Amino acid sequence: MENTVIDAVALGGSVAELDFSVWGLFLRADIIVKAVIIGLLLASIWCWAIIFEKYFGLRRLNKRAGDFETAFWSGGSLDTLFDNIGNYPQDPMSAVFLAAMKEWRRALAKGIEGTETSRIGLGDRIDRVMQITVTREMDRAERYMTFLASTGATAPFIGLFGTVWGIMNSFQSIALSKNTSLVVVAPGIAEALFATALGLLAAIPAVVAYNKLSKELDRYAGRLDSFAGEFAAIVSRQMEGGE
Repeated sequence: MENTVIDAVALGGSVAELDFSVWGLFLRADIIVKAVIIGLLLASIWCWAIIFEKYFGLRRLNKRAGDFETAFWSGGSLDTLFDNIGNYPQDPMSAVFLAAMKEWRRALAKGIEGTETSRIGLGDRIDRVMQITVTREMDRAERYMTFLASTGATAPFIGLFGTVWGIMNSFQSIALSKNTSLVVVAPGIAEALFATALGLLAAIPAVVAYNKLSKELDRYAGRLDSFAGEFAAIVSRQMEGGE
């Protein structure tokens, strides 16, 4: 009994001497687990950078779209608005308007809007250039979103790989030392759990942010589509000689 008590006390002291801090776990890990940890940390940092960039970028896009809509529906001349924007639109909605107006002015310059067939063809071209512009601008706005989705889907499995590798190291240590004490098992298990935690740390914010940002981007795309439809109707009335 006395030997058992002494062994338990010594075992407790040996475990306590191990460094289970984040840095200590990283230094003790083998090259594979270290690669997993570094990869997950980099993925997490990059995901947070994307999240902040998209969040503030969408706020900026919505504000500029609101400013443009105010100017567009103010009753002023569309030609004046077109000239004020110039060739470098500051937001996707201005880009859609600019593309449509360029096509409209090109048709006016050639004088092909007189016949019914020409008007229908012009209307189709204006619709097409607006939709192409919407698609191009949304592709630009959605850039890097796939990285969030990929991280959310794969990070837990990458962390699980690090977990399995750490547990394998623990079993190898048991086999080599022929000792099942906590001193032998604890380091590998701790490394394994650390890899799992990092996988979840990278995946959870990525999934939540992807769902939220995707909804906001879909709402913004709908806003662009609505404007394109409204402007196409205005152009159609202009071609028919209406107000």
